[in-house]
Amino acid sequence: MPTVRAGYGAPEHPDQFPDPDATGLEVGLAEAAALLGGRRTAVLTGAGISTDSGIPDYRGPGSTPRTPMTFDEFMSSAAMRSHYWARNQYGWRHLARARPNPGHAALARLEESGSVTGVVTQNIDRLHQAAGSLNVVDLHGRYTQVGCLRCATLIPRAVLSDLFDELNAGFYDSISSPDDIEFAPDADALVPSTAGFRVPDCPVCGGILKPDVVFFGENAPRHRVLRALRMVDAADALLVVGSSLTVNSGRRFVRHAVRADVPVVIVNHGRTRGDAAARLKVDASVTDFLVGLAQRLARP
Repeated sequence: MPTVRAGYGAPEHPDQFPDPDATGLEVGLAEAAALLGGRRTAVLTGAGISTDSGIPDYRGPGSTPRTPMTFDEFMSSAAMRSHYWARNQYGWRHLARARPNPGHAALARLEESGSVTGVVTQNIDRLHQAAGSLNVVDLHGRYTQVGCLRCATLIPRAVLSDLFDELNAGFYDSISSPDDIEFAPDADALVPSTAGFRVPDCPVCGGILKPDVVFFGENAPRHRVLRALRMVDAADALLVVGSSLTVNSGRRFVRHAVRADVPVVIVNHGRTRGDAAARLKVDASVTDFLVGLAQRLARP
């Protein structure tokens, strides 16, 4: 049975894929290279950059509608946290197995050459860093660590995973293969049952443990937002790749760039909520676009 790659929203309009008003790959690459060449470019990335690494996106044409757990739901009861962690404990390994794709590598090369000043990512997968990007703002956190909501102790996710396995030996024995499970970009996994999953408290203070990621209903930490805004302020252009810009968390940077008269280029499969503000909109594979852009900007 093939793995179902689940997302968090069906297309609002059935005809939005591809975007009929956008430029295609080849013309878009030529126009983007002309616009971005010689400019210092900040990059905002969404889930669409990681789909070629096997991680599903949120609102792509093949996404299955899902309802993520909100922060308030997570905090509402121990039972809800048990339900969350039972799914996350299986799903986080899917992110851990993912590897950077050529699009991530192209961005790292563009940063090394000086064309890209840095990356603000809405993803929690850390694939930009694995590909070699250095100046990265993990706007929504990272899946690789867990924090205590009381004492702020940070614990590596792998360490906590070992503890979960000790407390819940045999819990996933009924799953014959990961191919039978739906995965989502936030490390959620639709396992058959979550009843009885045991969750440890913080080993330091006994507080509640939560992944170091921004839940739906939470705001991105102010220090990350400010660092990302400074990155946009220091750039001559903003390139948005693989994001539908549905939530304000990412869309704010497009508005910020427009107010500063900084040109915006958006590359995504399908329409986005920032298209009206873009100097150029390209509907294409994010990987193909970034690889092609790196080749064009590298030419003498």
